[in-house]
Amino acid sequence: MDDWYDDWYVDDRCTNCDVARQFAPELISEVGGRSEIVRQPRDEAETRRLHAAVFACPTRSIRPASGQPDRALDPFPMALDDGVLICGHNSQHTAGANSYLLRRPSGTAMMIDTPRWSRELAGRYAASGPVTDVLLTHRDHAAHGRRYADHFGARLWIHEGDLDAAPDADQVIRGLEPVEIGPGVTAHPLPGHTLGSVLYLADDRYCFSGDSIYWSRALGDLAVAESVTWHSIEELAASLARVAGRLRCEWVLPGHGDRCHLGADEMSRRLRALAERTGLLRPRPIDFGAVRW
Repeated sequence: MDDWYDDWYVDDRCTNCDVARQFAPELISEVGGRSEIVRQPRDEAETRRLHAAVFACPTRSIRPASGQPDRALDPFPMALDDGVLICGHNSQHTAGANSYLLRRPSGTAMMIDTPRWSRELAGRYAASGPVTDVLLTHRDHAAHGRRYADHFGARLWIHEGDLDAAPDADQVIRGLEPVEIGPGVTAHPLPGHTLGSVLYLADDRYCFSGDSIYWSRALGDLAVAESVTWHSIEELAASLARVAGRLRCEWVLPGHGDRCHLGADEMSRRLRALAERTGLLRPRPIDFGAVRW
């Protein structure tokens, strides 16, 4: 494949959102507060990982010097395991957040948060099964929710705390108690990052965490983005303390930050430890540059 030898680079539109580094960490690193190509791909497998980064990047900043990336190597939606696909094609209107498709035993699917909108992409996502629900984790990721829900004929969900970001939602989650929104799928309200942040837990296996928790490669552990907590770090700590003992999962699948897959017992231990660490944090000014990816 000739692309192995192309001269790839990151242009100056990069916003340092970390998305590309999640897909090709051996090729792309953070340098001076932005992503840079630290070496060129050496074989077909690395070229495919680079193209995953290309087609996830919300600013389309990763480019070959010779022209355009190979659209035939767009892998999205891409399976993470047999029950979840990652949508790719992250949107600038959701600050570059990851979004997911959750397959259900009925042959249907749920979309958690949203990629950039296009009719062609919507057709790809629906090929995984009729999409019955679009689940918004919080206000920052609501940009394309109504459009995808209308296209699929799906229900749009959001918590009342962030309802002004999606006032035409079909289903509104209220209060702090868990709510079953479908067989095997429960919404756990988690105010902190925003007032209306929600975790969606599926099959005691998948935790779609929005911007509340993520896997930090720098720390080698679960983390909260304390420097980008819009509502209240104290309330986030209280929320984690409340739900950490209730959650059992193998995957943490965030909007921002990396994903992780661990045994359920190990994940539970790390969630409890994260709740304890978060309880020691205090409010600080918003600082995107301080996030430890």
